Amino acid sequence: MKKEIIIAIDGHSSTGKSTLAKELAKALNYIYIDTGAMYRAVTYYALQNNLISEKKINKKQLINDLAKIQIDFKYNPDKGFAEVYLNGQNIEKEIRQMYVSNFVSLIATIPEVREKLVAQQRKIGERKGIVMDGRDIGSVVFPDAELKIFMTASPEVRAKRRYLELLEKGENVNFNDVLTNVIIRDKIDSERDTSPLMITPDAIKIDNSHLTRQEQLDLVFNLAKEIIDHK
Repeated sequence: MKKEIIIAIDGHSSTGKSTLAKELAKALNYIYIDTGAMYRAVTYYALQNNLISEKKINKKQLINDLAKIQIDFKYNPDKGFAEVYLNGQNIEKEIRQMYVSNFVSLIATIPEVREKLVAQQRKIGERKGIVMDGRDIGSVVFPDAELKIFMTASPEVRAKRRYLELLEKGENVNFNDVLTNVIIRDKIDSERDTSPLMITPDAIKIDNSHLTRQEQLDLVFNLAKEIIDHK
């Protein structure tokens, strides 16, 4: 029988969690699940339906609408990863834009939203052989995950990565705005009442401020292989 484990990758925004998780899943022939994209999808729904603005969130209506929100991942062979669909519509590009990023941490503070998405995430992980990244994977979704990684880097390094990524996508953004967004998201993620971002005692903390993508992939791949080989 093939030995498979659950790998939980948590950490601050713009630390490259998704990039690492995708590459690690591919190297291990595991399934990759981008939980952050799920929260972005709910945020996108709220924005499209005028349920959130800079002044307030219509929590009551959003909670009532949760039953209408269907999030799916469909593999795109041309791109080599699973794209996000909301109620049958491909929203992969839309959810990565700054106007969604500005609100996603606020949406993620709503307990009913987290409850719905955590239940979906646990269902996906029942058969193991997955790499899942987010904010509370090792602490809440899969507290018994065999390997837990916590990614971090300085706010300035993370903002620069995000800024360059957005420019590459053709967005007109200001670096200081991106840095402010990173700092605000850190505060909201760490201080929310429900499932705050935290480092569990059994997680391995990796500061990738000065690591290349290949260096961090090799590091985590070797950690995973050691656990799998001794399982």
